[in-house]
Amino acid sequence: MMEKIRFDELIQSEIPVLIDFYAEWCGPCMTFLPILQELKQEFGDQIKIIKIDVDKHLELVQKMQIMGVPTLMIYQKGQLIWGAPGVPTKIFLQEKLRPLLPTTA
Repeated sequence: MMEKIRFDELIQSEIPVLIDFYAEWCGPCMTFLPILQELKQEFGDQIKIIKIDVDKHLELVQKMQIMGVPTLMIYQKGQLIWGAPGVPTKIFLQEKLRPLLPTTA
């Protein structure tokens, strides 16, 4: 995924982009997966969720100064809206994402 699309292009999206820096060996990363699936189901095409395996994208991990996994970030229009290591609750992420959703006229 990241080989074909540059990170800088991904984060320019008009809709919110939730990025999950994870590792396959990371237990908390795997327990967080159902929350990501529920968010995608709830918000559908109003958000993008991108999972980045830190072991396969070392250059990006260094550039982004990712110090631990999981680390989550929310970008919109190229701007970092929020980011933190750890496993936030679904409710916390819903509250971060809702104000960023496109409004319907």
